[in-house]
Amino acid sequence: MSLPEEALAEFRLLLAEAQASTDPEPTAMNLSTVDAAGRVHARIVLLKAVDEHGFRFYTNYESAKGDELAQHAGVALSLHWKHVREGIQVRIEGAVERTSAADSDAYFATRPRGSQIGAWASLQSQTLPDRADFEARIARYEAQFDGKDVPRPPHWGGYLVVPDLVEFWYGAKFRLHERQRYERAGGTWTKRMLYP
Repeated sequence: MSLPEEALAEFRLLLAEAQASTDPEPTAMNLSTVDAAGRVHARIVLLKAVDEHGFRFYTNYESAKGDELAQHAGVALSLHWKHVREGIQVRIEGAVERTSAADSDAYFATRPRGSQIGAWASLQSQTLPDRADFEARIARYEAQFDGKDVPRPPHWGGYLVVPDLVEFWYGAKFRLHERQRYERAGGTWTKRMLYP
């Protein structure tokens, strides 16, 4: 089910304002996941694309977050743009699914070469005995791909968060904020205001 056109347009407008602001990383978003024991984990990832289908980010499928996403597809995202208007927050909840190999390949090809090598070298979330071990892995893959394009590792790719909730929080003086929530139940999206 596609995002409501109004919500997608508003998100894109706010993102453009954030990108034009003094915010040093306007695509940074908190990703919250749940592990098999029900424990919640949160970290910052970068929003790489948004369209009517949802919100995309890319990572190592074998990382801690990759394991959590494989166990429990429900996620929450939040973005906070402090320097836009009186402050803006966007909350997104929904289910995650892997993007296609073609999508992951296309995005991976746009990454700087150092980031591509890092995707091969990092055993993300595993114990690192010492920094020298990581540096040796980087050197190994730099040598392996010397003079060649770096292909996408099979353990690395994209996720699409398919939302069933999108909430816009608009900051205002005296904490008299405005909140607009879009929710999907079945195949229908509804919109309502919330008290701040």
